[in-house]
Amino acid sequence: MAALRTAVPLLALLGLCLGPAAAVTPLVIWHGMGDSCCNPVSMGYIQKLVEKKIPGIYVLSLKIGSNLIQDMENSFFMNVNDQVSEVCSQLATDPRLKGGYNAMGFSQGGQFLRAVAQRCPSPPMLNLISVGGQHQGVYGFPRCPGESSHICDWIRKTLDLGAYTKAVQEHLVQAEYWHDPLKEEDYRKNSIFLADINQERGINETYKKNLMALKKFVMVKFLNDTMVDPPISEWFGFYKSGQAKETIPLQETSLYKEDRLGLQEMDKAGKLVFLGVKGDHLHFSEEWFDSTILPFLQ
Repeated sequence: MAALRTAVPLLALLGLCLGPAAAVTPLVIWHGMGDSCCNPVSMGYIQKLVEKKIPGIYVLSLKIGSNLIQDMENSFFMNVNDQVSEVCSQLATDPRLKGGYNAMGFSQGGQFLRAVAQRCPSPPMLNLISVGGQHQGVYGFPRCPGESSHICDWIRKTLDLGAYTKAVQEHLVQAEYWHDPLKEEDYRKNSIFLADINQERGINETYKKNLMALKKFVMVKFLNDTMVDPPISEWFGFYKSGQAKETIPLQETSLYKEDRLGLQEMDKAGKLVFLGVKGDHLHFSEEWFDSTILPFLQ
C-alpha cells in the first residue's frame, strides 16, 4: 500500500511535467460537383485514409441535405451562398471544432471552403487545402463529370445562353463561379458568389482579415487537367481580361496587385503554397497524398 501511495503522486507529477497529450486538429472536407459526402470511392475513401494515417482525428465530411442523393443534387442546384451559410451553421454547432480545424476542399469544394474562411471565422479555420479548386472560376467544362449525363449537357447549354441572368445565378451552382473573360462587366455585376468572395465589387475588409488569418492556404493544381478551363484557376490565375487564350498567374492579376484579399501579403509571408501534381482532375496517388498533403494536417 505504501508503495502504491508513493507511486500515485509520482505519476501525477510526471503528468504535470509532460503536459496533456497534444490534441489532433480536426479536419473538415467538402466534395466537388456531382459527388457526395460519403461516396466510398471519393470522400469516403479520403476520410478513411486520413483516419488511418492520423489516429484519433475527427473528420467531418460535409453533407448538404438530408441524404446522399440530396447532397449530390445540391452540388448542382442549391444556391452556393445558402450552402456556405448551412456549412457555417454546421461548423459553429459542432463542439468538436470549437478549438479550430483544418479544411480540405475538392474541386468546387475548394472555393466554397474559402468562402467559409472569409465569411465565418468562428470556429477558426487553421489551414485551407484546395485540391483542384477553381478560385478564379471557370470558362467552360470540357469534361463535366458524367460526360453522357443529361445534367452536364443541360448545364453547358444553360451557361452558354445566360450564365448571368438572375434565375440561372440563383439556381445553378456552376453559374455562380462562371467567369467570362469576354464579359467582365457582366461577371462583376451579376455573379452572386465568386465576384463577391473575390472582392470584384468593392473591398470587404472582414473577408480580407479572415482569409489572412489562415496559417497556410495550399492550392493543388492538376498538371494534366482536362476538366477545368482554365486549369491555372486552381492556382488563382486566369485568362487575361478581354480574351480566352492567354492566361496569367495570380501574381499578375489585379486581385493580387491591389491586394484586395490579402493574397500578396500572405504570399510574402510564406502562407501561400502552390503544389502541382501530374494527372487529370482529382487523380492522385495515395503515396502523393501521404507525402505531400498529410504534413499540412498533422
